Amino acid sequence: MNKTKFKTNVITEIAIFASIALALDFLQAGLFRGVFVNGGSIGLSMIPVILIGFRRGFLPAFITGLIVSLLQMLGGIYVISSTWYNTILQISLDYLLTFPILACCTIFKKPFDSTLNLKHKILFVSLGTMIAGFGKFLLHFLAGIIFWQNFDFPGGYVIYSLVYNGGYMLPNIILSIIIMIILCVKAPMFFKTRGDETNEE
Repeated sequence: MNKTKFKTNVITEIAIFASIALALDFLQAGLFRGVFVNGGSIGLSMIPVILIGFRRGFLPAFITGLIVSLLQMLGGIYVISSTWYNTILQISLDYLLTFPILACCTIFKKPFDSTLNLKHKILFVSLGTMIAGFGKFLLHFLAGIIFWQNFDFPGGYVIYSLVYNGGYMLPNIILSIIIMIILCVKAPMFFKTRGDETNEE
């Protein structure tokens, strides 16, 4: 495959997958408006980033996630901090890194690609999705501990962050795993590209 054409294909996919993820994120945010008062929603927005990770590798997934995060931030940043370094840390934990970290699903891309056993593929795509979701949860959890402290919550602000962020991230992870398994079984073409040798690793 022509190198320029390959780059164009990857860039096009990044734009498409980022657009789908952003649309899903805005949709689920609207549906759950007011449910999670400090942010958070339940839906399918993680799936496009994870899917392109299994299609193309770490870098395309990371870039896709970064685009989603940046565009999400343009929709409104609700961050006020007394110091510039706290603001940067809070933006990073609450916004900037939350979608790019989903690229860690590609830890299981090589074993996923190398096996023809469907059960093994299901296992690797499930593990990749779970790791990606846990990474996103961890960022929100840390932000909750550092910046959204609720001392009135039974058990303290650490438990509050665990319960609050787990309240939407656990369903997100479970839902994403289920959808990724369905795609793996029913639509395996979504995990394949023309000229597998050109895929980013």
